[in-house]
Amino acid sequence: MTLDLDAYFARIGWTGEPRPTLEVLRSLHRAHLLGIPFENLEAVLGSAPSLALDDLEAKLVRGGRGGYCYEQNTLFSTALRQIGFAVTPLTARVVLGAAPGDIRPRTHMLMRVDVAGEPHPYLADVGFGTVGALLEPIELVEGAELFDAPRRHRLVHAPHHGPLPLWELQTDQGGSWEPQYTFTLDPYEKPDYEVINWFIATHPRSPFRQAVYAQRTRIGSHLALSGLDLVETADDGTVRERQLKDGDEALRVLADDFDIRLPEDTRLPE
Repeated sequence: MTLDLDAYFARIGWTGEPRPTLEVLRSLHRAHLLGIPFENLEAVLGSAPSLALDDLEAKLVRGGRGGYCYEQNTLFSTALRQIGFAVTPLTARVVLGAAPGDIRPRTHMLMRVDVAGEPHPYLADVGFGTVGALLEPIELVEGAELFDAPRRHRLVHAPHHGPLPLWELQTDQGGSWEPQYTFTLDPYEKPDYEVINWFIATHPRSPFRQAVYAQRTRIGSHLALSGLDLVETADDGTVRERQLKDGDEALRVLADDFDIRLPEDTRLPE
């Protein structure tokens, strides 16, 4: 099966000419992040989301839903390949919020994209569910910085004893660089993500099983729902928080503010 690119472009509101250029990569990345919300509802409701392309198209493209990193980046990488980009799937270890010395598993999907005529590859990631997510790809070069207003990112090499260099994506937080995740350029394949996806969606201690989490990057702000806590962070740093009453109100917020619509009989954990 191939992805219906016209339907995908319509879903993310992209109207460019699909050619494997850096300009197209950047604009597609931004359009995808703005157009498709992040959400973990499948896992919260008791199942592992399918990574089969027909299911991803039905859910994220035609079904008005979002997804988490494996779904988002599988869909995005498929679109890029069909356009003509060379894509290498990767896996990262999320270090954001980790205690010193805490070693987390490699559970986050991202990708390397090689663009013909460009001297260096790029890191692309449309599935990182946080206010610090990349709006556009960043060049895979030691010390590379990207200012995708209002966010600023950089890539550095982290201390590492393995055979491959360890990269660290960082976000500027008021003048200090906050690590987001680390990764190597060791390629991963679809069966690897099937295993990780099943573990993350079904393990009793997985954070994605504990509460609803959704995020939406919008022009001018970022919206996040964690359980019943709704937080809107404006580009100027202003933060507005609201505690929702119950799962029914959360369903209304998901539909109205995140554009995520679930079946009428859905009941969310509180």
